[in-house]
Amino acid sequence: MSTQLFSLTASALADLLEKGETTSEEVTRSFITRTKEVDSTVKAFLHFDEEDALAQAKASDERRQQGQSKGPLDGIPVALKDNLAVKGQPLTCASKMLGNFTSPYDGTVIGKLKEAGAVLWGRLNMDEFAMGSSTENSSRQTTANPWNPECIPGGSSGGSAASVSALETPLSLGSDTGGSIRQPAALCGVIGMKPTYGLVSRYGLVAFASSLDQIGPFARSVDDTATLLQAIVGHDPLDSTSYKTEIPDYRAEVQKPLEKSVVGLPKEYLSEGIDPEVEQAVKAAVKWYEDQGSEVVEVSLPHTEYAVGVYYIIATAEASSNLARYDGVRYGHRSEKPSNAVDLYFHSRAEGFGEEVKRRIILGTYVLSSGYYDAYYLKAQKVRTLIRQDFLKAFEKVDFLLTPTSPVPAFGKGERTANPLAMYLSDIYTISANLAGIPGVSIPGGFTQSGLPIGLQLLGKPFDEAGLLRAAKAFESGHDYHLKTPPLG
Repeated sequence: MSTQLFSLTASALADLLEKGETTSEEVTRSFITRTKEVDSTVKAFLHFDEEDALAQAKASDERRQQGQSKGPLDGIPVALKDNLAVKGQPLTCASKMLGNFTSPYDGTVIGKLKEAGAVLWGRLNMDEFAMGSSTENSSRQTTANPWNPECIPGGSSGGSAASVSALETPLSLGSDTGGSIRQPAALCGVIGMKPTYGLVSRYGLVAFASSLDQIGPFARSVDDTATLLQAIVGHDPLDSTSYKTEIPDYRAEVQKPLEKSVVGLPKEYLSEGIDPEVEQAVKAAVKWYEDQGSEVVEVSLPHTEYAVGVYYIIATAEASSNLARYDGVRYGHRSEKPSNAVDLYFHSRAEGFGEEVKRRIILGTYVLSSGYYDAYYLKAQKVRTLIRQDFLKAFEKVDFLLTPTSPVPAFGKGERTANPLAMYLSDIYTISANLAGIPGVSIPGGFTQSGLPIGLQLLGKPFDEAGLLRAAKAFESGHDYHLKTPPLG
């Protein structure tokens, strides 16, 4: 039986553990075996410690035998994007800059996962410092899309999405700054959720753009997504942007039927540049919600056209500031033969950072520089406010928005690496949610004729994760897209 445990969802595994029909050790061993079988193709993992994972599983089994189970995540493996701090584990952000760095502490979400009894299972590949949309900016390896290894898995949380899709882990965590959870989830055919900004603590997440970054879950079912989200949310005094709000029982909320809802269809999101098969999947989803009794109304988000420009000013400005700490002095890569202090900074950063990270630091430093700050950064912040107001105005009329997650399905490796602008446009439908601070989830919405997954994006009101997950669960219950698995191994 253990060889097939890896094919089950986290909820199904939790049921088996609860009934005593399997052990966490058997479950964990099954995922270790699966990873060893397929990860030479997928290349989702940067590091894993078999002995440590099995020791955590054994501790979970002992708790359970004593009647001290910690809940639905106890004994369930959760894999982690390599920008989340776990004490004693590598924390490289897939960069040469942090190639030999080991985290000295646990991030808040890691502490919460440990409290929930989860088995922390491995470090996952990503675009360097979370900057990218294809996981091709990793200094270590290029992750493959499990549905077609010649294609990219999306990014920057490509390893997090691919590992769940390839059944190497039932759950994973990623981070989303401009679509880095939702876009790879869409391209790999799994569920990925970006919570409302401030709902999940960022303490222990290596910073890219602090006003945009959010940690969120990847899973193969909405129930599993709700379970993992439940474990990581909550106010944290260690994060000054963490928000105090009442946390509902997401797992219970998801089981409630979707009342007659009003679905908003932003007209700006179905414009030129969208793949015809993706557009068709969105239209089919619209019809499905209508058939269930929902009302679908067209809404306008008029400042959408400025979102990409605004994002790449604000995100790069914050990245320029956040990445200044990697100077070759305190920690991280240090150039071996500097002749003076300036030389040390220059060579350490030149050697340690990849091309995309350097591009963004240069761009961010430029927009923050004297004489350009008002023209770029300040103006971008004003337009960001207008983008948020667009959403809040739309939510006065609708319960949630339905859009494509990505304008195209997974594209071939190397197809966009020489064209940064084409790569940046991969996130055109996801960026606005980060600028506005609202929650978003990507759910499996169909397949192309060539067999690649298509994702649908649902966007909700601030802190209405429960309503968003309920809408996602309704769609999931009426379709079997989430049950399909890639033809690996």
